[in-house]
Amino acid sequence: MAFEGLASKLQHIFKKLGNKGKLSEKEVKEALREVRLALLEADVNYTVVKSFINHVTERAVGSEVLESLTPAQQVIKIVNEELTSLMGGQAARLEYGSRKPSVFLLAGLQGAGKTTMAGKLATYLKKHQSKEALLVACDIYRPAAIDQLKIVGEKAGVKVFERGQADPVETAKLAVEFAERNFLDVVIVDTAGRLHIDETMMEEIAAIKEAVEPSEILLVVDAMTGQDAVNVAKSFHEKLGLTGVILTKLDGDTRGGAALSVREVTGQPIKFSGTGEKLTDLEVFHPDRMASRILGMGDMLTLIEKAEKAFDEKKALELTAKLRKDEFTLDDFLDQFQQVKSMGSLDELVGMIPGMNASQLKGAQVDQKAVGRVEAIIRSMTPYERSKPEILNASRKRRIAKGSGTTVQEVNRLLNQFDQTRQMMKQLTGGRFKKGKKNRKGFFGF
Repeated sequence: MAFEGLASKLQHIFKKLGNKGKLSEKEVKEALREVRLALLEADVNYTVVKSFINHVTERAVGSEVLESLTPAQQVIKIVNEELTSLMGGQAARLEYGSRKPSVFLLAGLQGAGKTTMAGKLATYLKKHQSKEALLVACDIYRPAAIDQLKIVGEKAGVKVFERGQADPVETAKLAVEFAERNFLDVVIVDTAGRLHIDETMMEEIAAIKEAVEPSEILLVVDAMTGQDAVNVAKSFHEKLGLTGVILTKLDGDTRGGAALSVREVTGQPIKFSGTGEKLTDLEVFHPDRMASRILGMGDMLTLIEKAEKAFDEKKALELTAKLRKDEFTLDDFLDQFQQVKSMGSLDELVGMIPGMNASQLKGAQVDQKAVGRVEAIIRSMTPYERSKPEILNASRKRRIAKGSGTTVQEVNRLLNQFDQTRQMMKQLTGGRFKKGKKNRKGFFGF
């Protein structure tokens, strides 16, 4: 999870602070000195850290905190507000401009994930804003870059415009004309990157910008590059005039300094974050939610949104009816299991729950082979056995174990888990969740 090390350290600092009751100015400053070190270790830019700590100190050593009945909570509140401000304050929208089609220009170094991000952005626009995008292949230098964009486009279900090794500036112009003729909404231009910034690359991107007049110039930054991300952002912003940033690989084991530095250095908002390899793994960047997660306050809004996307409304209503009639089957169990799995990794989800620390789950990740075994066991049963698991005697269990490549003990373990889940869900639908909540979704009652 992004910011894992930083989140763990900050939560430890504030826990110590909370144990002290009334705070002196010296204790507040000592805690902020530790916050400063934690931010620097997380690869946050030194100038950004200095400015951030000055703002927090200015507010935290005043009477607002020192004379408060809950000084530690006041300090956390201030740090939360300043972190949110540092990352942009509020979620930023995409700007489409007055012309149609709108043009989004993606810039960044080689390896930052621009080509995949082009597909993710097209998928997001199609799914959430009902806009049809055209992907444009203007990276003519990296081997197989055009082929990669074609594959991404095919997966996303969007058109790809390419002219082989022809001049990328002319290709971008012709792509916009093609989009106009075909009534497409957005043109996403995938530009060439290098292993480092060079003048030739910058001149080419500047020429493409001049030719297509984009409404968005989005810098794609690998969140794991740390301090280098700041230098890259500065160079691109000076040459192109960025309008926003997209952070990739925020799901990796990264220190996260880029996210806390890039916004401050460029003055441009972080608009999206990539959190996985699938084309749907793109999220609007919410500074307030990210700040809350860093400080261990959770992110219930994002968790609920993930649940709403993962759980099917119609299936949820059918499931509720089945539970009331005590008709919950192993097929339903498997379906719920797969929907929970689609929400994301366990450590990511736990990091969104207030008071939970994803680092506590180290070594406790979901075993994908175990997930496969659950599915294999259930699919090795007959439809009647799945609907009436109580009929499973010793010989049936041996047959199921043999058919699924597992053991009888694993079959018994699954049946016990199923029985416990059924009992728990019966209590939820029969008890405190029974009244009023019409939009329950799956295990979580969202």
